[in-house]
Amino acid sequence: MGIFPWSDSPITWWSPDPRAVFDIGTFAPSKRLAQKMRSGGFSITFDKAFDEVIQACAAPAPGREETWISPYFIEAYQRFHREGHAHSTEVWLGNKLVGGLYGVTLGGFFAGESMFHLVSDASKIALTATIHRLRQLGFVLFDTQAATPATLTMGAIEISREDYLNKLRSALMLVPPPFPINNVPEGGIEPPTKGL
Repeated sequence: MGIFPWSDSPITWWSPDPRAVFDIGTFAPSKRLAQKMRSGGFSITFDKAFDEVIQACAAPAPGREETWISPYFIEAYQRFHREGHAHSTEVWLGNKLVGGLYGVTLGGFFAGESMFHLVSDASKIALTATIHRLRQLGFVLFDTQAATPATLTMGAIEISREDYLNKLRSALMLVPPPFPINNVPEGGIEPPTKGL
């Protein structure tokens, strides 16, 4: 139905207009980020450390001392993950988790919930790897809910609620393969390019 929770005391539900999305079909990383992904020593996994990713997303950070990701939300999304509906993308530098994101899948729809980084560009790498995976699997809608300066810089666009709901209806009718069909091999990642 295109609504999502954004607080738990009380629980509030939101459906903003405009709605922020990433265009799975046309998204491409910047040349600088693509180069960093190829040569920066990062590796990517999916659903390997969901609990660690959501805890990191909820942790205070400079400029964001409070977060909407309360213990109640953490428990709910962990349950979603155990039931196969919520997924994470992890960015590693050696054995250290340095970035990631998590979200929820339904049909051909992915709702990005939150992301984090401990080193420069790690959240952008997580986003790029996630969109690449979604494109490979035939997903058609990546919802990022409400635009922020950070997501707009990363390539988010705003569309009307009506357009969003039309895209959502189409996405929910699809049955793509499971999100984490396999993990990217250790030792590097190949960034997606426009048109892949």
